[in-house]
Amino acid sequence: MNKFVKTLKNIFSIEELRNRILFTLALLAIFRLGSYIVLPGVNPAELADQTDGILGMLNVFLGGSFSRASIFALGIMPYISASIVIQLLSMAVPYFQRMQKEGESGRKRINQITRVLTIVITLFQGSGYLYSTIPTEAIVIKQSLFYPASILIMTAGTIFCMWLGEKITEKGIGNGISMLIMIGIISGLPVALYQEVDQLDQNILFVAELVTLFFIVMGVVLLNAAVRKVPVQYARQVVGAGGKKRTLATGQRSYIPLKVNAANVMPIIFAQSLMFLPSMIAGIWADQSDNARWIQQNFADFTSLAYNLTFAILILVFTYFYTAITINPDQMAEDLKRNNAFVPNVKPGEETSNFISWILDRITLPSAVYLAVVAILPAFASMLGVSAGFSRFYGGTSLIIMVGVILDTLQQIESYLLMQNYDSMMKSGNIKGRQNVATV
Repeated sequence: MNKFVKTLKNIFSIEELRNRILFTLALLAIFRLGSYIVLPGVNPAELADQTDGILGMLNVFLGGSFSRASIFALGIMPYISASIVIQLLSMAVPYFQRMQKEGESGRKRINQITRVLTIVITLFQGSGYLYSTIPTEAIVIKQSLFYPASILIMTAGTIFCMWLGEKITEKGIGNGISMLIMIGIISGLPVALYQEVDQLDQNILFVAELVTLFFIVMGVVLLNAAVRKVPVQYARQVVGAGGKKRTLATGQRSYIPLKVNAANVMPIIFAQSLMFLPSMIAGIWADQSDNARWIQQNFADFTSLAYNLTFAILILVFTYFYTAITINPDQMAEDLKRNNAFVPNVKPGEETSNFISWILDRITLPSAVYLAVVAILPAFASMLGVSAGFSRFYGGTSLIIMVGVILDTLQQIESYLLMQNYDSMMKSGNIKGRQNVATV
């Protein structure tokens, strides 16, 4: 406890770090406040509760603003969709590949395209949201005025959320976009804990649930932090020529950190977005076919065996797919060759690429299996009697996003502490420069 208090004192003793943390907290408070401002012309008492299926998952990510029909009802999700589309295009379209290689100017152009695409997606998603989730009895003004005005307000709300995320990244702590999603997820935790305690008859059961959740979180932390280090050796270089004194710089040793969970949470998001299709399609023929009726019933229940088995298989497939499109072994081998580096005992070029691919295939399998297990844990928790709200925190997208964002934020805070410590040591003379050059 003393160490924790000391760490907090060190954090707030650094003026820049303190200002960044307070700035981040202020913008997050504005984001949460906006999620409670209901669209003009809507009667909140007439709104339906969105807690099931893909709509329920979106409501969790948005901190309840989706079900409240707030001005931030879509939040940052259209920007996430636009970013995923641009990322996929960057893998397949030469125009976007060229922009990625243009450095800072290319990155700015990609950001501009992403913002424009975000507006387009928001207009479409906003229209679908208003017409499909807000009942007509909840609209208290003329519909001819309500729909266009609400679409504009929701688009402005999404743009404002995008601006908040960019400002947090620029002047705050952590990745702003991910931080907004995380704060939306965490906002539902206090209510979920209260509901779980209220429904349990014995406190020992609640303690057992918390202990189980602790070990699940530790497992997700290990999954996010796990890397496979590929050793890299840089070629030696001779410095000096002619009659001048010659020095030999020792070849530097390093490594390539290949993340075991390179796909992060994307496979679960992709798989989750497809899981509502079987039930929706089968519903068309449910009256004429017993098989269609069975599919509709089983895929509408997230605790059914068919649902979870299909969900796990899709995650396995998407983990390999997303890892393949985000990590390019050929490009990595080319970069090593260009920088006069090589993997020990492996020839540069094609053999290096094949070696990296061989490693990726083997570390992706345990990652895919673990992601599949984590994704279906909420279903098992629900079947064991855990309340629906609290069971969401036992795995799935919510838990992985929370753990990933918190770890990233802690790493940034730690980097500030280390930098401040190094600066003070340099001023006090505790650190002295060393030369790793041998004279021959």
